[in-house]
Formats: sequence, C-alpha cells, structure tokens
Amino acid sequence: MLAASVNADAPIGVFDSGVGGLSVLRHIQAQLPHEHLLYFADSGFAPYGNKPESVVAERSLAVAQFLVAQGAKALVVACNTATVAAIKLLRTHYPLMPIVGVEPGLKPAAAATRNGKVGVIATNVTIAGEKFLVLRDQITAASQAQFLLQGCPGLVEQIERGQLDDPATRAMLERFIAPLLQQGADTLVLGCTHYPFVQAAIETIIAEHAQGEVKLIDTGHAVARQLARLLTAAGALNPSNDVPPYLHAYTSGAQAALSDAFLTLLNLQQAVLEVRLGAEKNLAAAI
Repeated sequence: MLAASVNADAPIGVFDSGVGGLSVLRHIQAQLPHEHLLYFADSGFAPYGNKPESVVAERSLAVAQFLVAQGAKALVVACNTATVAAIKLLRTHYPLMPIVGVEPGLKPAAAATRNGKVGVIATNVTIAGEKFLVLRDQITAASQAQFLLQGCPGLVEQIERGQLDDPATRAMLERFIAPLLQQGADTLVLGCTHYPFVQAAIETIIAEHAQGEVKLIDTGHAVARQLARLLTAAGALNPSNDVPPYLHAYTSGAQAALSDAFLTLLNLQQAVLEVRLGAEKNLAAAI
C-alpha cells in the first residue's frame, strides 16, 4: 500500500511482458519529462498472451511488488494482456497508489470509425478476457460499432526477437490483418503495446488491401495523459527542477536483448540489470 504522503521525486514503475511497453514509455517521457522512471521487461516469462489469466495476474503482482520495492510512487501496466488479467488485483493490493492500465482503444475506435466496422488485433488472452468483452459489449450498445476481433499468436515473439522487418513477421501481419480489411474495417486497434513497433509494416498491408483510409488506434498517448492526471490529483507530479530524470531498466530475460531493444526502438543507450522473480527468489542482485 502507498503511504498517504507521496514523495514526488520517487520514480514511476512501468512494466510489460517484454519490449512492447517501450512504446508506452516513450509517450510518458514525452509528456512527463521531469519524471524518474523504472522499466521492467518480463522477457524471461514472456509471452503473457499464451498463459492463463490467473498465471499472468500472479506474475504481474510479483513484478509490481519488485517495482514498489524500488520506490515506485505509481505503476503503469504497459501491457494489454496484463491489464486485462491483473489490474483489479494490483489496485486491491495498492489502493492508494496511482495505477494506470492499457485500455484496448475500443472507445476511441468507435468514435473514429466512419462505417461502424472496427478491426482489433491483440493477444488471445486480451480478446478473451472478461474485462475486454464487457467493455466491447458496452461500447457496441452505445455506439452500434461492430468489433472484428483477431488474435495474433506468435506476433509478440517476433517483435521480442527484433524481427520487425522479417518476411515471416510481414506474412504473419498480412494473415491477421487482411481479413479484417476485407470485411470492411476502416479503423484498426493496435491492441498490444508491442504492435506500434511494426506500424510501418501494418501501414503497408493497409495500403495494399484496404479500399480507403484506415485509422490506426494506439493508446500509448492516452495512457501517459491519464498517468499525468492521476499524479496531479495525488499531488505527486515531480516538479520542474535542475535534477535530470533517471531511467533504470530491469529484465527477467537477457540484459543484452533489452539493451538492444532500447537502442533499436528508442535510439537510447540504456544500462539494464537482470532480475529474477517468483520461484527464483533472487532479488538481491537487483536491489
């Protein structure tokens, strides 16, 4: 539980199953440039999308506990699958802490669509999650939008391996997206934080298969905006000062892989510390 008095100089904890959350991290850095940040890539346990919700929830809590132990004043669940599986659990454990999850972008997509047909690409766990399905039904009832759901098994793994321009990644994207466009979707929700990193390939497929303009919905900007609102309400925004913000990065996978991802995806040289969670019980090396 977060204490009632929040240290505004404390860092914000951000986590994902791997490198996808870096797409959210860049929005947070842009909108909240004075904030200190912790990033945890749970690559050693990835992907989340092929695991039961209960397993993802338990693992997400373990990651959150690690970030809180590092002094995090707020948490950003920069993963659609973990948000669906664990956001309620995290808020129960930390009721006084600002916690922001990644919404799947259905509401802005319903507002953006011209013909009422919205394609959604996401992990299988996300599109099968109760929270997601309830939200879909609520927005459908309010807007009459039709959501065309497409699970994307294997896509997160391709992005985790850095195979953004690989022919296999392109073939996979075409197999997932082309049917949605053929059904008339004029709006496409990127329902996983990994997917913005293959946006160029997605736009190429859209150009080849769509009959008209297709709007892409990436919710990273909205996540950063909501984080700013919650920090402001809690009096926890880091004030502008001369102390440069720091970024500490951790991974349960290979240090080199996350360092490479920071350089490739964010053009950032970043030191990374390997951490073991859960049954490995080896947090000492990271603390």
